[in-house]
Amino acid sequence: MAKVKKKHTREEQKRLAALAAKELEQLKQQIEELPLEQAKSFTKFDDLPLTKNTLRGVKESSYVTMTDIQRDSIPLALKGHDILGAAKTGSGKTLAFLIPVIEKLVHENWNEFDGVGALIISPTRELAMQIYEVLLKIGKHHSFSAGLVIGGKDYEFEKERIGKMNILIGTPGRLLQHMDQSATLNLTNLQILVLDEADRILDLGFKKTLDDIISNLPPERQSLLFSATQTKSVQDLARLSLVNPEYVNASSDTSSTPESLEQSYVVIRLQDKLDILWSFIKSHLDSKILVFVSSSKQVHFIYEAFRKLQPGISLMKLHGRQKQKARMETTFKFTESRHCCLFATDVVARGLDFPAIDWVVQLDCPEDVATYIHRVGRSARAGRAGKSLLMLTPSEEEPFVKRLESKKIAPKKLNIRNSKKKSIRDQIQSLCFKSPDLKYLGQKAFISYVKSVYIQKDKEVFDVKQLPLDEFAKSLGLPGTPKIKMVAGDEELAKQKQKKNASRQLSLLAKADENGEVEAKKTRTKYDKMFERQNQGVLSEHYLKLNVDAQTEDDDDFLAVKRKDHELQDLPTLEANTSKRAMKKALSKKLAAKARGSGTKLVFDDEGKAHPIYELEDEEEFHKEGPAEKLKEEFVNEEKKAMEAADVEDKDIVKRKRREKKIRRKELEKMELEQDYSESEPDLEADLEISSDSEDERPAKKPKWFEKHEPKTEREPEVIEYEQPETLEDLEALTEKLIHGE
Repeated sequence: MAKVKKKHTREEQKRLAALAAKELEQLKQQIEELPLEQAKSFTKFDDLPLTKNTLRGVKESSYVTMTDIQRDSIPLALKGHDILGAAKTGSGKTLAFLIPVIEKLVHENWNEFDGVGALIISPTRELAMQIYEVLLKIGKHHSFSAGLVIGGKDYEFEKERIGKMNILIGTPGRLLQHMDQSATLNLTNLQILVLDEADRILDLGFKKTLDDIISNLPPERQSLLFSATQTKSVQDLARLSLVNPEYVNASSDTSSTPESLEQSYVVIRLQDKLDILWSFIKSHLDSKILVFVSSSKQVHFIYEAFRKLQPGISLMKLHGRQKQKARMETTFKFTESRHCCLFATDVVARGLDFPAIDWVVQLDCPEDVATYIHRVGRSARAGRAGKSLLMLTPSEEEPFVKRLESKKIAPKKLNIRNSKKKSIRDQIQSLCFKSPDLKYLGQKAFISYVKSVYIQKDKEVFDVKQLPLDEFAKSLGLPGTPKIKMVAGDEELAKQKQKKNASRQLSLLAKADENGEVEAKKTRTKYDKMFERQNQGVLSEHYLKLNVDAQTEDDDDFLAVKRKDHELQDLPTLEANTSKRAMKKALSKKLAAKARGSGTKLVFDDEGKAHPIYELEDEEEFHKEGPAEKLKEEFVNEEKKAMEAADVEDKDIVKRKRREKKIRRKELEKMELEQDYSESEPDLEADLEISSDSEDERPAKKPKWFEKHEPKTEREPEVIEYEQPETLEDLEALTEKLIHGE
């Protein structure tokens, strides 16, 4: 039999609350008196002044020894400092900010009625989900409520519950949506803000969104910024309202990549990349491989092409254009799998902890060194071994390797043996020929790759002009090279853009002569366009009469078009010093009307004079009527009397309607009673045996409804009796009677 726990009495509850408050005060005092130099010698979480519930959750989650970033940042965060932390990938940055978040709310005695106390922002959905799962593990013994708001989820479901959250984790876009549309979200009491992968969030892609979020947050708060590569820009720090932030760099002595990671790169031609990738996968079927490419369309094409070729290993794809359910399923499958290959974009390059990844292959060159660090950081996490392979084209090798060496990253250059190379160009070409869908994906992949190279800022590394586009298109199985407009020169692109955005009306003005007549192109009517057609013979004679000469002025030809070309006259000339704003104002009806001023509506009096609808009274005449307060009081009294009279009239109308409704209801009831009495009257007469003096004077009874329509099942069959015919004449007479129904 299970033991029933006894409920604490009120005195016992008070005693426990007082004891917990006393322990909390002691912890606060220990944190204030903790020397930072002494804290750097701590190695385990038990050494830190943390609450019992937090230590219990950390221990049950199998976290015992602290990493460098945790040892350096957690004591500073507990003391309330703003932190700008940078550490290698896989070094435990998530715990470095989750533990201070929990402790901050515990010290402030936070509850569900205080609103959101901690806000954690992540650049990707997968990373936000991972942070949320870690928080549930280490904070399960606390009573705080935590929420995850990311794109792809049910917004209405989040909206109903977001007002009760104490710790909120989400992506920038969905957080801003809730700030704008969820009335229950309260951020006025925010205590701590965390930006995970801060360099990506501070990037141009999230700049405007983050600025809008920061504008809705109180400036008096603690801010923690963590990433593998960190920014020290004064502008970024000012945007986040950081006050004397403490810089914590746990990887300053060596490179930002893990020491247990073996880094290498190969130099191959662009058209050989798919062949090399296929050869690599075929030679590493017992490994867990993560392949990075530049765009989602490349991911889709490579996945579909390799899936049809069947390399002998499980293939997966993950990119930002997938639905949230598919992304979650792929993330879970890749985490649980031992031997598989995942094709992905940079959406999984930051923060995600995939266990036991053997190889990280970068099929396309990353945009910068920071992206390279985050990509290779998916392997060799938490001291485990891992390998990375970077594929560079001959034009990318020298400049990008120099950039890696400047960050103390020195990958080894490898040479691929010819015996290990396997070409799949013919197979892909055959697949594209048989499958139009795969061919379409190949075209999209080609265009997206060229665009990804074209938009990069570092033109020394990424140069579209040096790419062998024709050979690259053939390697994708395409019969020809897709045309891309952006590959043209910068000057040509500028001219095309200027011509595309130019106004047609301004071009007409530019071609106008001194007399204001347009010589370039004249306005054509629909009849002009009709007669310019090639198949004019199909027109009827009625429509052909419209094309008579303009000189004919016969009265009979009333349908003749005397002027086919309408010339524009009195057009303003375009001066050399005319500004674009003036030209736009001259051509826009809306701006011209605004310059003239908005029109006013007038009313006419009995004498026919026009007056504005609202006309101000003369000041002298106004003062003659009396003081303003008196006039105001008189006006209010008159309006009050009018409202009282209107109320009385409305009440009379309501009473009259109610009375009419009641009378109508009684009349209907009376009519129903009379109808029932008239229907039951014959039965009463039969019961009382009331008989008249003569049967002929009695009115004929009206048959009942059940007497008119008797059921066919209850009717007795009619029997017609006739004498048996003896002669042929009798038989004919009988037949005639039966036919006519007599």
